[in-house]
Amino acid sequence: MIKIIKDTENHLLIEIEVSEANLNNSDLFKAQVIQLLDRHEKTVIIDFNKVEYIDSSFLGALVAILKHAIGMKLDVILVGLRNDVHDLLKLIRLDKVFKIFGNYNDAINV
Repeated sequence: MIKIIKDTENHLLIEIEVSEANLNNSDLFKAQVIQLLDRHEKTVIIDFNKVEYIDSSFLGALVAILKHAIGMKLDVILVGLRNDVHDLLKLIRLDKVFKIFGNYNDAINV
């Protein structure tokens, strides 16, 4: 479901390995990312470059992950969003609660 791409002192870069982020994989995604947060206690950067579709259950999983991270005083950063996925996040105003960048380098150079 997810793959760790890079593990640095301050953050983990993970990639979602499915093109459809939906009810079928939202619980597994949430569990895996929360486990990474608990184990590593680092900012998690989630690369969405392979995700073509996202549904409400997966959005709910993202919000649950963010709430967990905030409780740990950590960040969740989204990168590599396709236009239609980014437009959906803007439509439901999740772009106001998540840090969103075009790519990994933009995210780490803030």
